[in-house]
Amino acid sequence: MKEFKFKISGKDYTATVEDLNGGQMKVTVNGQTYQVEVPQTKAQAPRVATAAAAGAQTGGPKNVNSELPGTVTKINVANGQHVKRGDVLLVIEAMKMANDIVSDVDGTVQRVAVTPGQSVNQGDLLVEMVADCVAAKPEVAPKAAPVAPVAAPVAAPAPASAPVGAKVVTAPLPGTVTKIVSKVGDTVNVGDTVLLMEAMKMENNITSEFAGTIKAILVEAGAQVQSGQALVELN
Repeated sequence: MKEFKFKISGKDYTATVEDLNGGQMKVTVNGQTYQVEVPQTKAQAPRVATAAAAGAQTGGPKNVNSELPGTVTKINVANGQHVKRGDVLLVIEAMKMANDIVSDVDGTVQRVAVTPGQSVNQGDLLVEMVADCVAAKPEVAPKAAPVAPVAAPVAAPAPASAPVGAKVVTAPLPGTVTKIVSKVGDTVNVGDTVLLMEAMKMENNITSEFAGTIKAILVEAGAQVQSGQALVELN
């Protein structure tokens, strides 16, 4: 188990991360526990498409559930509205962060099951959708690739840590940096968003708890970061 301490908007947080079996992690923030699923890639045997599969259709009901407890602050869609994959359906505030709940399919909103200001728990239904039907393409069995020699593993570089006494914005939980909002030299105030990070299948606005000028951006878009890792340094 690993323990991290960090501060968001002047409030202290203590988080513990525990690895579980089957690609599961248990993250506890100030006594509130979240179950996090870590995607794992498994090798699959090649498949050959049948004639029936060549004309198959994909689509159907698709429910969007809350990945963590919080409060609904904004709803961006209405019943009957068509959305694209990646569109923001609604916003949930959790752990002092605004989390964008996005659609992972193209489809039509059947019913919005929550209202602004409503508190939700992990797993609660947020939006009922019907995914668009798309003709599935026939699969072709891949040719066996030659086995390449396995290279010796190379140790990954240690994540950037915050210098003692520095004004540094850190990651509140593990995730992936999706967008850098600010740049070196920008002036930011307390509460300004400096970057976006995807964690627990939600996009989180990472805000500065300091006022100042950005001295260095310590990560780049697409980077995997750990809880407590330094993201942005200010003067």
